[in-house]
Amino acid sequence: MNGASREALAAARERLDALTDSTSVDAAQLAGELAAVTALLDREVSLRRVLTDPAQAGEGKAELAQRLLGNQVSGTTSDLVSGLVRSRWSQSRDLVDALEELATIADLTAAQRAGTLDNVEDELFRFGRIVSSSTELRAALTDRKATASAKSELLRSLLTGRADAATERLVTRLVTAPRGRSLEAGLESLSKLAAERRDRVVAVVTSAVPLSDSQKQRLGAALAKLYGRRMHLNLDVDPAVLGGIRVRVGDEEINGSLADRIEDATRRMAS
Repeated sequence: MNGASREALAAARERLDALTDSTSVDAAQLAGELAAVTALLDREVSLRRVLTDPAQAGEGKAELAQRLLGNQVSGTTSDLVSGLVRSRWSQSRDLVDALEELATIADLTAAQRAGTLDNVEDELFRFGRIVSSSTELRAALTDRKATASAKSELLRSLLTGRADAATERLVTRLVTAPRGRSLEAGLESLSKLAAERRDRVVAVVTSAVPLSDSQKQRLGAALAKLYGRRMHLNLDVDPAVLGGIRVRVGDEEINGSLADRIEDATRRMAS
């Protein structure tokens, strides 16, 4: 997003935080209702365009949204959506992207309240690794011919009782309504939002063997000092690394593996 859309999303996130600060607001319910509105506006392109038309008065668009939602959602959700459509958006699709992000944040807030946000972060990462290592599972979850209910049932069999309820909801929404994203990109986006909720940066750490607790603590402290932010380490084991570690933070990779040093030395000798 850029320009007006980025400002509108920032304002909406502030409103969401203010709403979920109240213990009377059911964050999980709010997430589900926002996800339902996301699906509606993703499907109804003409409605989305009307609600983001800069030529229309904000109050008129808010009243239209409230009439459409009626008693189908809570007053909290209706008020939040009304605020969104009053704002200006650079593109009509940005409104849907914003709603989807708010739904995710609401679910992460529910996990944070329950004290399980760390578990959700780890489970999202582990699920991504499982998907990347199983072509059969990935094919089943991304099959365009498979129905949403079939995919939901598959995820239920995999995650229910094994993962936090928020993790299951987030992954199910991503798989059944990918909205043009790859499964891997969607999972990475969810992980980043989860880390952001804890004011932390995600570092993907790959090592030849599992790191000890003291090694994880030292690495986390070193990365936090380097980036000036608290770090959440997503740990992966790959024997091909041979020795040392490989660390990826966002688009930046810090390479310290023996395999990479050997490959670099070989390239230098050949040149």
